[in-house]
Amino acid sequence: MRFPNTNSVVLGAGLLVAAAEAASNATFEQQCGSLPSSLASVVPNATVWFSEFVTAGTNLTFPDNNVTCNRPSQVVSNDLCRVALRVPTSNRSEISMEAWLPVNWTGRFLSTGNGGVSGCIQYEDMAYTAGLGFSTVSANNGHNGTGGTSFYNNDDVVADFAWRSMHTGVVVGKKISEAFYGKTHDKSYYLGCSTGGRQGLKSAQSFPDDFDGIVAGAPAAAFVNLTSWSGYFYTVLGDEDSPSHVSSDLWAVVHEDVLKQCDGIDGVIDGIIEDPELCQYRPEGLLCASGATNTSSCLTPAQADAVRLVFTPVYGTDGSIVYPRMQPGSEIAASSLLYDGPFPYTNDWFRYAVYNDPSWDPATLDAEQMVYASNKNPWNIQTWEGDLSRLRDRGSKLLHYHGLMDGIISSENSPRYYNHVSRTMGLTTEELDEFYRFFRISGMSHCSGGDGAHAIGNQLESLESLDPDENALMAMVRWVEEGIAPTTLIGTKWKGDTADTGVDYKRAHCKYPARNVYVGSGDGSDMDGWKCVVGGIAEAKQEL
Repeated sequence: MRFPNTNSVVLGAGLLVAAAEAASNATFEQQCGSLPSSLASVVPNATVWFSEFVTAGTNLTFPDNNVTCNRPSQVVSNDLCRVALRVPTSNRSEISMEAWLPVNWTGRFLSTGNGGVSGCIQYEDMAYTAGLGFSTVSANNGHNGTGGTSFYNNDDVVADFAWRSMHTGVVVGKKISEAFYGKTHDKSYYLGCSTGGRQGLKSAQSFPDDFDGIVAGAPAAAFVNLTSWSGYFYTVLGDEDSPSHVSSDLWAVVHEDVLKQCDGIDGVIDGIIEDPELCQYRPEGLLCASGATNTSSCLTPAQADAVRLVFTPVYGTDGSIVYPRMQPGSEIAASSLLYDGPFPYTNDWFRYAVYNDPSWDPATLDAEQMVYASNKNPWNIQTWEGDLSRLRDRGSKLLHYHGLMDGIISSENSPRYYNHVSRTMGLTTEELDEFYRFFRISGMSHCSGGDGAHAIGNQLESLESLDPDENALMAMVRWVEEGIAPTTLIGTKWKGDTADTGVDYKRAHCKYPARNVYVGSGDGSDMDGWKCVVGGIAEAKQEL
């Protein structure tokens, strides 16, 4: 993965020389080695496992990391001090966390997030932001590995997962950063996606003093309902031998039919749906002919009914919405993640956090259980508070994005949350713009990848540029430190989806509630041919 020259692009002439400020005559490496002793009085309840100096280009390995985390190694792009420690959160729970303290510190602090129900430090995110000069921390969400078995009969571990790991890691991390550099940070940031996006919203809702700027992607908000919705598909589609089951190959056929019906709504046929909310897909167009013997490329009535249910909101027995529909356009990714059997995260949540019953059967999930789980809502993990007035009044900023090809979390939940905040606070879009902006990223899958211009610098693997117009993190830095709020996020599509092969095209993604429509005369690859509008194509052309 390419890594731009941060010294010239980001740090500029005001680069802080961390070694000099951290310990007058001591070298950066020596200061790193002596850090554990200085932390004894700063975080007395913590156990510092090690503090080591890491040189630029080192490929760190993590032999003690849970194998399910699938992060055996990570290349570090700059000299830094790596600190690992254990912090108890109760008499039966704890977090493991790390702080990466770069030599090219910019005075900025940052916490990264997690994913799924996992307890995995996302080292790739730490390498990304530490490489940009942020003192960076990350924690393991209160447990190890990608499963939720540690929730079983231990509500304190659930509390860590819901909010305590993130907040504790931030509080402790800021103390570590201050102890090492000899001064407090200038600005504090957050960067996370999926569960990490939910953690960002939880910070905005419950701990607004933690960050000056929060970048929250594809947030797993309404978390308990999300886990119900994820398990719902198994009850609809069943196993391979179920008459309503739709194979991955057949979902690919459905995807092509979705594009056939909806791709042109935005003004051009380019394989990307700019606003899936406008797509009301009709699966009956794929019904097999009466008496057909080959059903490999068509839908039986039972399959068509199941597909329609996938694209329909789910409601509980009390009439409340459990979760919005899956957005059209996500079929390829979702077919192997959500539609191909019981969803592991749902299984673990219901077995170990909702019912404390390892024998719970995902086939029994129904609307009544969904309402029960939602009402239980341990530690308010739903993360659905609409009042962000404390965040606003503090002067902090929230940048929220969601990929419109997301095959794990429906992108239609994100505008639902944005509008929930708008109604709760009684604020118009223009008023929300002062502190909260939401961007829909067409052609982006879950947090990264996808068929469109998905590279917006939200992760190391999605890094094309450090220009704030093309980088979600640096857009937030500019908003917080210079008062220049983002109006669009420019994404990049690489040739062959590989950065080294060069740029295929770029597209400016709109700030909600605007959507992209094509008013140009080409094939859609020209960025200037797109226009952000609230109305339709006709209105956009009239404005030209």
